[in-house]
Amino acid sequence: MNIYEFTVKDIHENPVSLRDYQGRVLLIVNTATGCGLTPQYEGLEKLYKKYHDQGFEILDFPCNQFLNQAPGTGEEIASFCQLKYGVSFRTFGKVEVNGDKADPLYVYLKQQAPADVENAEAGAFRQILVKLAQTVAGSGIKWNFTKFLIDRQGRVVTRFAPTVKPEELEAAIVKLLPQEKKCEKAGER
Repeated sequence: MNIYEFTVKDIHENPVSLRDYQGRVLLIVNTATGCGLTPQYEGLEKLYKKYHDQGFEILDFPCNQFLNQAPGTGEEIASFCQLKYGVSFRTFGKVEVNGDKADPLYVYLKQQAPADVENAEAGAFRQILVKLAQTVAGSGIKWNFTKFLIDRQGRVVTRFAPTVKPEELEAAIVKLLPQEKKCEKAGER
């Protein structure tokens, strides 16, 4: 199973198959417009603009579960993000990420990556320790702006804590992007 098996809702409540994103590197983020971390939209947009043409997508899922920090309709949230932060990546319908009403996509994401990586550059041993600790403590989403990185085959690579800034994700994203462009440039020299 991979994320392509899931269907989500757009801001108008229309179904969207994640198969539409097959073959792309994805960053799936639960967001909020009234959170102290909301300025991360700016960094997310920079990553999106820089790597979109190389096969990178950001899927924005507003979530109102954390202190009601994502009020309004999906359309209002998308409009706010576009006007305030110039967001051009896709905003989907609001979801719940924890509890009995958690969106099936988030249930799957949490199963595949039950632990937050606090530092995008953390070594493999530290990441294993963090995952073990969180497996014991539970896999719930802790706050807005938890980020899941997905490879081109639809597999969850890792989960980043809300405090990991978008710019800290760049190296992890670049590793998953195609190497063909680098080879072409090397051949031109």
